[in-house]
Amino acid sequence: MFKRQTTGSVVCASCGYLVGVRDETCYHCGRRNPGLWGFAPALRSLGNDLGFVPFMTATCIFLYVMSLIATGPGVLQGGGMMNFLAPASYWEVFFGASGAVPVYEMNRWWTPLSASWLHGSALHILFNVYWIRQLAPGVAELYGPGRMVIIYVLAGVLGFLTTSTAGVVFANVPILHGASITVGASASIFGLLGALVYYGKRGGSSMIGSQAWSMALFMFIFGFVMSGVDNYAHAGGFAGGYLTAMWLDPLKQERVNHLLGAVICLALSLLAILASVIDMTIRFPVSMFR
Repeated sequence: MFKRQTTGSVVCASCGYLVGVRDETCYHCGRRNPGLWGFAPALRSLGNDLGFVPFMTATCIFLYVMSLIATGPGVLQGGGMMNFLAPASYWEVFFGASGAVPVYEMNRWWTPLSASWLHGSALHILFNVYWIRQLAPGVAELYGPGRMVIIYVLAGVLGFLTTSTAGVVFANVPILHGASITVGASASIFGLLGALVYYGKRGGSSMIGSQAWSMALFMFIFGFVMSGVDNYAHAGGFAGGYLTAMWLDPLKQERVNHLLGAVICLALSLLAILASVIDMTIRFPVSMFR
């Protein structure tokens, strides 16, 4: 599948024009190393998102299942559909939940990177995976896969920093308080919507922008109507996606360093999960498979 092409022509990873596999620069868009060292055809076979969606889906499901196994029979004790198959809070923190308690009380400053990969119930992960599968390929097509991943990760970070900080600043204020412990990909999902809104403004595509605004508004309203929804994370994620999109500028061609940045973002996210597991194992040496 990932066989390297060493001769002939390939499709530029940015603009889609034919270039020589050994060309240093694309003559159409100016991208350096347009053939990606001969791996451009193999990477294109993964789709517009370069395999991010299946990777994200598999990782989220794996971590969710692990948290259910660690919780044990307690996953069946939650009430209501929204809490069906909900892992225990301890195990959410174990794998990297964010919020006021982990970030500010436990000094687990890396958890805004890991929390986007964790989920609090069966419906939670089902809805989030569905929306990422709907939005990520489209954002990747407009921004490029590397920049889409950067937007996804940084939006999640800002979303969880926002709700964690609100959880401290407004801890004793009814309604306004943030989350003490929080997980989920919804902050990053709102970041993708924020990126689409900015694309509509920057690229003049009123249809894309208005559709993204409509979805974001609907989800914001849903968040205020339903209990247990982390609205601070949603707002912070939307702002993070919008600001990151401004920084990356969708009207410019994606560059190789954007793909490198995406790999770094994913690596740091996985390291944050590992750091969470190691930290909790040291703090509270309890066997997961008791």
